[in-house]
Amino acid sequence: MAFAPLALHAQDLAWLLLFSALHFASPVRNAAEVELLVLLGLFQVISPRVVWFATPAGNLAAIAAKLVLGWLLIGVSYGIESSYFLILLLPVVSAATTLTVWGATGVTVLAMAAYLSFLLFLDWTRVTVPVDQIREISLRAIFLPLVGFLTYQLAQANRAEGRRAQQAVAELAEANQHLREAEEAVRRADRLAALGQLTAGLAHELRNPLGTIKSSSELLERRLPPGDTISQELAGFISSEVDRTNSLVTRFLEFARPLRLRLEETAVDDLLDRAVTQVLRQQNPPGAARNGEPPVHVNKNYSPDVRPVWVDRELTERVFVNLISNALEASPAGGVVTVKSREVAEGVELSVIDRGSGIAPEHRESIFNPFFTTKPEGVGLGLAIVAKIVAEHRGQLQVDSTPGEGSVFRVWLPRSGSQGASQ
Repeated sequence: MAFAPLALHAQDLAWLLLFSALHFASPVRNAAEVELLVLLGLFQVISPRVVWFATPAGNLAAIAAKLVLGWLLIGVSYGIESSYFLILLLPVVSAATTLTVWGATGVTVLAMAAYLSFLLFLDWTRVTVPVDQIREISLRAIFLPLVGFLTYQLAQANRAEGRRAQQAVAELAEANQHLREAEEAVRRADRLAALGQLTAGLAHELRNPLGTIKSSSELLERRLPPGDTISQELAGFISSEVDRTNSLVTRFLEFARPLRLRLEETAVDDLLDRAVTQVLRQQNPPGAARNGEPPVHVNKNYSPDVRPVWVDRELTERVFVNLISNALEASPAGGVVTVKSREVAEGVELSVIDRGSGIAPEHRESIFNPFFTTKPEGVGLGLAIVAKIVAEHRGQLQVDSTPGEGSVFRVWLPRSGSQGASQ
């Protein structure tokens, strides 16, 4: 049986002083009374420190022990006439503060029965109880449920206040979480705006010299002697690198350019199917093993009650092409990526779930920032563009990830009000 620390507290000293005062004020003072008072006092001090007494069964056992000890104390001190009848308030108050209304009522009835049971020990052939003493005994018995009921009401009020306080704490924590998410969204929007302006200007400035370098390399390649293979190879490198750089500039411009949504009513299942098909077609050949390893499978878990949403079909499909591609790349060979849809309040939630390497905690706040990437050849615009498209649809993008266990990307798209987005 486990025990809590045994240091004395102020309430422990108060209990011991009260039981000592009961002994010295008692008109009986026999050995049995002293022993029972000591037992009650020690039990009242020690029982809160025993972990088992905090369990439902232990709490009932503690209440029963107080009831029995109180009954015995009354029995050794004049029975029905004992001044210790109020000691039965210990189990009654304990039950009222820890049990349900029926449990508290049951303990109160038992306490009343325990006190009135001493009437059975009277020799009714020789004892006559006057009317005024019958009234006194009745008042004593009624006093127990009166105190029990008042204590239960007070305990219920405290419990209700505690629940309200817990609810307020939970609501405050939720509000703080929303505030942090809103602050992060504002910071991200500011970064996107600044980087977008910088990217647009830089991209336009780069395209002119890139075009000149491309034309010069092609002209140089045509004028090289046929046998100069090294120079021709170098000229080819220049042309291919210019093409790659020009493609990168195009992606920068797509990120910086304001989106103009073309909203149309779109079936969610069809949208996700097209995205999955497009990603699988990018495998070469489709469905083939990667480096001799088994391919990653895509599992579709669509809810049948999901209704169509108003979105830009092409841009939204691009969102899920990016998310599914990332999930496939993060998954181990032979793994499974799940694409899930379900109806939620005022919209639809679309999820892409993988069981890959997950996202490191220090990277979680940065994955939607432009130019942030952990891939050796990545640009860092994929998830930034995804976040931008979702935001333009007045949706929400969330990620839950555990390193070594996988990631879940959730896209919430609104149903009402989405028609009012820019077109």
